[in-house]
Amino acid sequence: MVQSLPARRAGGAELMQSLFDVIIIGAGPAGSTAAILLARAGWSVALIDKQRFPRRKVCGECLAASNLSILDALGIGQGFRAAAGPELRRVALLHGHRQVLADLPPGGVEGRRWGRALGRETLDTLLRDQAVAAGATLWQPWVVQDVSGGRGDWRIAVRAVESNARVTLSAPVAIAANGSWEALPSDRPRRQARHRAADLLAFKANFRGVAQREAPLSLLALDGGYGGMVLADGGFTTVACCVRRDRLEACRRAFAGLRAGEAVEAWLGQACPELRKALAGARRQGPWLAAGPLDPGIRLRADDAMLRIGNAAGEAHPIVGEGMSMALQSAWLLSARLLEFAGDKPPSHDASASATWQREVALRHAAAWRRQFAPRLRLAAVFAHAFMRPTSSAVLVGLARKWPGWLTRGAGWSGKTRDLIDGTAHGLPMRAPPGPGSDLGAFTEEPR
Repeated sequence: MVQSLPARRAGGAELMQSLFDVIIIGAGPAGSTAAILLARAGWSVALIDKQRFPRRKVCGECLAASNLSILDALGIGQGFRAAAGPELRRVALLHGHRQVLADLPPGGVEGRRWGRALGRETLDTLLRDQAVAAGATLWQPWVVQDVSGGRGDWRIAVRAVESNARVTLSAPVAIAANGSWEALPSDRPRRQARHRAADLLAFKANFRGVAQREAPLSLLALDGGYGGMVLADGGFTTVACCVRRDRLEACRRAFAGLRAGEAVEAWLGQACPELRKALAGARRQGPWLAAGPLDPGIRLRADDAMLRIGNAAGEAHPIVGEGMSMALQSAWLLSARLLEFAGDKPPSHDASASATWQREVALRHAAAWRRQFAPRLRLAAVFAHAFMRPTSSAVLVGLARKWPGWLTRGAGWSGKTRDLIDGTAHGLPMRAPPGPGSDLGAFTEEPR
């Protein structure tokens, strides 16, 4: 079933395969999760990423308790716990000179009650290495140059970033797991748009030596933006924010001569004295990272020929910190659906036969995805726009001072406590795969 064509891995090892059961574009949390699960089920997997790991990402780095069962099932739970920051049991809402503290809701699985934060440098590497250990073939750093074909007969041309070698990979199934700002060739024309004042641009920096706070997780309500601060791994505190383009331009005028990230840092300290006090004496580690504009919303469609997970399927405003949750959980949902329809062996390479069942997979995956994630996107949009406006954010802070429990409930509404594997999420009960070499039956959907 496997044809050979020599190509080169970034490290110089020979890759002898060009025909696979599935090609996954993007080796972040979504792509690597799907690669682990499908490779364990006996599929031949090509996992492509254009960047070297470890690498920093503009990301808040929080993982809610609802993901801990998945990490354990993937085989990196122990590594995550060993490296991650402290348990996130409380949240602080910062608005100007005011601070409101509230409890975060515990998860529903004993021993996995509280989320934690881990830098993408570590998390992505843990997942990618586990995918390779499960049997996936890694093409990194390789960039996708062309996508052709369709369901049952995908042909994806890739080029090595460092050697300029080229090869075309083929598979009956293809999964898009690329990030928000890494569009596939077919998506690039529609992602190009004019700059707008309301565009949200994302910034992130790590600090060491931040003053001890009452809560390891803080939310920032800002005039023209919103943000968060979390105590992550290695004693680092991550500060991340989303800023309207017109607010950023005002910052750069107010703090002339500073780089964009430094101007944002100066504005954050001015707009939020509690944050300024927390960062007093702290040392920033490396430069500010920037990306954008954000494109929140649902990109997944039931008629998609290429299956989508992670940010390729949809993206929530990061105010609720559910980006990585959606990546891991959407990969879990799609992998379960693929294994359910493919049966007890890898997919047929008969193009017409494979295309038929993939249409049904796409329909069911889109429906399950919307049940699981559309409410989070709506809630995140409400919170984001409320936090960015002075009047509405003042109302929210006033409400939180009188009733801190609404922050606790809001975290619960965003999906942070619903464990996907244990069946608390929208009627999709799943069992975790025991590990490499496990049989398919342990990972299919259980009867309702």
